[in-house]
Amino acid sequence: MINNPAGPTVLGFDVIFVGTLLAGVAALAAMMAVYAAVTVRDPMAKRVKALSARREELKMGLMGTINVRRSIRRKTNVTNKVRDVLGSLRMLQDSQIKAIEQKLTQAGIRRKELAYVVVAARPILMIVFGLLGATLIYWTDTYPGWGAFRRFITFAGVLILAYKGPDIWLKNAVGKRTSAIRKGLPDALDLLVICAEAGLTVDAAFGRVAKELGRAFPELSDEFALTSIELSFLSERKLAFDNLAYRVDLEAMKGVTTTMVQTERYGTPLASALRVLSAEFRNERMMRAEEKAARLPAIMTVPLILFILPVLFIVILGPAACAISDNLIGRASRA
Repeated sequence: MINNPAGPTVLGFDVIFVGTLLAGVAALAAMMAVYAAVTVRDPMAKRVKALSARREELKMGLMGTINVRRSIRRKTNVTNKVRDVLGSLRMLQDSQIKAIEQKLTQAGIRRKELAYVVVAARPILMIVFGLLGATLIYWTDTYPGWGAFRRFITFAGVLILAYKGPDIWLKNAVGKRTSAIRKGLPDALDLLVICAEAGLTVDAAFGRVAKELGRAFPELSDEFALTSIELSFLSERKLAFDNLAYRVDLEAMKGVTTTMVQTERYGTPLASALRVLSAEFRNERMMRAEEKAARLPAIMTVPLILFILPVLFIVILGPAACAISDNLIGRASRA
């Protein structure tokens, strides 16, 4: 029986195997990049569909169409069943449901009844991942070297992460959408100033800005388009601005809506107020960028110490250490 010689190794790892694995990962990443480039979808298609649904909902509220209400109720049968089950288990709290509904709205999810699904997902995920974790940690010999304390801490961490998983996902979704809206708000206010000086009405100005920002800032365009629709349908214009502040988790947007309400109530010039707000938001964005740049040296200290300096020491002192060891070994052999 002939034994094949082992390949070259570095730090105990087979170089050929590691190179093959990295090549496979690179090929998979290239295929995913090509697939993503080929299957590019219009980001506004889904948003236009949601806006059309909101328009129909407002029409339903104004005209009182019974058939439309029944069709909407059929779509929420699953969430109604979930709500009934949670209500029978006494797991529903009005304040908790309202908070989750607002977070769903801020994340761009228009169906508020999914708040009951979020509440139900917490115990379900905790049970599923708890059983999986108990199977891997306690009931099988997957980790034989772990002690009792380590097993308990790992199992408790799995349960906590599973229970908090829906909240973490929802919080991340709200944060990403809020950040995208914050980036485009100064440009949107500049366009609103131009539309106001051109003589457009408020609802027409919001619709025009939503159309212009559809490609660059689709999230902000979605909110402005929905506000334009609500301004056209709702009986009180203040309610449309309050809904905009409710849907966006951003203090700057609350300032914009307050300004719009005040201009509507007192008849103050809209263009000048929006121009001041736009300049203030641009200064705030510049200050955030400067703050991130000032924090960069402190953030880079840890990776510099952990990854870059050891490599430099190895490269600089490695040849000298090898030469010294060779000289000592040579002298010892001659002696």
